[in-house]
Amino acid sequence: MKRDRYSSKEEIFRKILRDRRLEIGLRQEDLAEKLAVYQSFVSKYESGERLLTFVEAICICKVLDLDPNKLLEDYLPHHDA
Repeated sequence: MKRDRYSSKEEIFRKILRDRRLEIGLRQEDLAEKLAVYQSFVSKYESGERLLTFVEAICICKVLDLDPNKLLEDYLPHHDA
């Protein structure tokens, strides 16, 4: 499977994480601080310039208090195999 960071599937994934960040009132800078990364890390994955690894996604879920199972529940209805 070829990885395309600008695919609609990746956009859905990024949108779920971005929407959750906004829902709990965190700025990119706040999330970056909690992850111990630069703000540009958050900006780049939210814009699609960078793809997340599985481990990074799980760490982000933890900081966002987002159950990874909920992430999958939100993502799968939009995924077209």
